[in-house]
Amino acid sequence: MPKKRILIFSLAYYPQVGGAEVALKEITDRIPDIEFHMFTLNFGRAAREEKIGNIFVHRIGNSGSYLSKILFVPRAAYEARLMHRALSFDSFWAMMSYMLFPIVLLGFLGVRIPYLLTLQEGDPFEHTFNRWFILPFRPLLSTGFKNASAVQAISIHLAQWAHRIGYQGEALLIPNGVDIARFTSVFPLKEDSNHIMLVTASRLVHKNALDDVIRALPLLPDNIYFRIYGIGPERLVLQRLAHELGVGARVKFSGYIDHSELPRELSKCHIFIRPSRSEGMGISFIEAMAVGLPIIATQEGGIADFIFDAKRNPDKETTGWVVDHDSPKQIAEAVKDILAHPEQVARVTAIAKKMVSEKYDWNLIAKEIKILFDRLDASAG
Repeated sequence: MPKKRILIFSLAYYPQVGGAEVALKEITDRIPDIEFHMFTLNFGRAAREEKIGNIFVHRIGNSGSYLSKILFVPRAAYEARLMHRALSFDSFWAMMSYMLFPIVLLGFLGVRIPYLLTLQEGDPFEHTFNRWFILPFRPLLSTGFKNASAVQAISIHLAQWAHRIGYQGEALLIPNGVDIARFTSVFPLKEDSNHIMLVTASRLVHKNALDDVIRALPLLPDNIYFRIYGIGPERLVLQRLAHELGVGARVKFSGYIDHSELPRELSKCHIFIRPSRSEGMGISFIEAMAVGLPIIATQEGGIADFIFDAKRNPDKETTGWVVDHDSPKQIAEAVKDILAHPEQVARVTAIAKKMVSEKYDWNLIAKEIKILFDRLDASAG
């Protein structure tokens, strides 16, 4: 019996890596009985075609410019139509809302097969759907939502989006996960007991609020440092802020880190922090929990699904320390509380680690996605 074939539309993929890209690779690697293809944007210097894990990756364009991103939509639709004639896909898979655009265009071209929409967005609803240059195309997005065979959301927060745009069915909650074996391995001791290292693995963008962590450093003892793994457009702004506040030597910009190296590097640090202004879910929090780090976070968006604070969520088992967004003072207080109560930290991190193992294992999540695609085929038949 021939393998089922699924075509994925994702604006970015490896070597451009974020939560959505990690999710795609972790899930597809665990479904070997499906043949996955993907159209994605070539941000430059990447192979036009290659196989990464269980996905045949086909890259379009030659840069990550705004124009290239716009042109990706019609070009992906055109190329997908040709490939569908040759390979006859069973389903499409749109990774995030904007990837509905090529699927809607394919419908206009007469290519109509079942498709899954996965909501992975990290920006607020208004930013995603209500900017002036998106509003003229909102009807196309609404059409994509209404005609989706299934919608999967990685958080309760994002599941609510589907109905706001026009999806009539039930958005299925299937979160992102973590490679339990890799992130719960035994790692070396912390780098230096005399230095406390806050750490984040984040895009350097406004929504992740790394500036608030830097603003908190002057309120903390001089032996507390902040290591940032990640790249993004705000690096120079954050470096300038750290210098202006006199904490430049305490902020370590470590740049891009390969995801395979992340567990070991996280384990060398003491506290994971990302006081997000918005978040679809936040796979990095789950990974840090699996390593065993105490977490400081807001409860914006999807973070509220798994970060529970002793004072703010007395009805739930505590899994982290919650702060309000845009509150460096609360960040400093949370750091001090963690350092002053090691026994409480041990209890909280043990609870968080157990929760991750039970609910956020990629093996379990991949099985749910496989069942979802099987249902798409059944409903189409």
